[in-house]
Amino acid sequence: MGPVQPPSHRAFIALGSNVGDRVDMIEAACLEMDRVGVKVQRTSSLYETAPMYVLDQDPFLNGVCEVETSLGPMELLDTLQGIEIALGRKKLIDKGPRSIDLDILLYDQQVFSNERLTIPHQLMLERDFVLRPLCQLIGHEAPPFPDHTTTYDSHLASLAPPHPPPTATTPISPTFGSLHATDSARPTHIMAILNLTPDSFSDGGTHSPTDLASLTTTVRDFIAAGATIIDIGGESTRPGSTPVSEEEELARVIPAIRHIRTTIPEASPIAISIDTYRARVAAEACAAGADIINDVSAGQLDPAMLSTAAKTGKSIILMHMRGTPSTMTKLTDYPNGVLADVGAELRARIADAEEAGIRRWRIILDPGLGFAKNQPQDLALLRDLQALRTSTHGLQGLPWLMGPSRKRFIGSLTGVRTAKERSWGTAATVTASVAGGADIVRVHDVREMWQVAKVADAIYRG
Repeated sequence: MGPVQPPSHRAFIALGSNVGDRVDMIEAACLEMDRVGVKVQRTSSLYETAPMYVLDQDPFLNGVCEVETSLGPMELLDTLQGIEIALGRKKLIDKGPRSIDLDILLYDQQVFSNERLTIPHQLMLERDFVLRPLCQLIGHEAPPFPDHTTTYDSHLASLAPPHPPPTATTPISPTFGSLHATDSARPTHIMAILNLTPDSFSDGGTHSPTDLASLTTTVRDFIAAGATIIDIGGESTRPGSTPVSEEEELARVIPAIRHIRTTIPEASPIAISIDTYRARVAAEACAAGADIINDVSAGQLDPAMLSTAAKTGKSIILMHMRGTPSTMTKLTDYPNGVLADVGAELRARIADAEEAGIRRWRIILDPGLGFAKNQPQDLALLRDLQALRTSTHGLQGLPWLMGPSRKRFIGSLTGVRTAKERSWGTAATVTASVAGGADIVRVHDVREMWQVAKVADAIYRG
């Protein structure tokens, strides 16, 4: 008979920081919890919030994580306080500035109290910055007090709205900054498509991976036209496309990323996204200077992708797709409707990502226009993006990318067969994307779509 395993317990830990690199500190605390056997299972978004009680201090980033642990409540408290000390926390003022704050909110369904620890946390039900992230994880549950049936969602709804409102934060890079998906006045980011491929459906052969002088001109033109993200791809994923070898993909994208990062100074604040479903390409691209992994398969085509993405520490775009580029056009059956089924399948991809160690605040979603979708389904996603973003359980608070540029359904609607001539139809879809709450639009016609997004932002986001 093997050794008896200690029982595991479910606990929820509040995460907070308002000193130094706040994201880095919170992520370091999560890694340290994992290292000592307090396994981080899920995380909330990170919310930037105004300080409470002691107001003369910088804004906080706050979140909550669900952990699995064999430690008892007091052992867990000691472990968390040890992590705080190891990460350099010095408590100078009660409720004052702190580099890292780890508080036990809940431990199983226990009600526990001694002079050092009270569970549930005494003030959690009056604090928006605790309840809001907790509700992303267990909003439908209720605190474990006897005869208490009011859910966390209901407690949050009963609080006066904080001012300024908290904003979900998705970090990209120190020079680019972050996305703020819940900020109603946020600008839409323009992601310029840079396909270093001979066979992409719209711009195949336009950009050579070996002509670095031309690449420099293209990147500078993108930036001057308003792009804030450049999405670099070395393999076409258009319907029916033929895969290339991993070595060929690497040979196309890695020199380009290095060139942009080392020889084009004005690209410093621009985020680079690597459009790949291969884990090795993602890892090498991030090492070369990419900031975002854009995986059309959301980790389904390479089993190493999600764990590799977690190790890079970069943010990842999880796109909805079924099958492969060669089979996806036949996989358009959505029994519950395209919104419900795409939402459910994206929730499953988020769960896979979190299981691999990717934090929720590192996830960006893409409903995958044109990928395993027919024309009515693409239009439904554009029409009802707002509902998908804000009303689908488990998807709230995350940033979204929309990629409608020059897609087949635009050509079908307009009768424009040549992809490069679909810019007018694309403009309508970019406007719809902004109205629906997209944070990023991925486009070929950068200058034109920057103008479209700028006006749409003024209309819909003031």
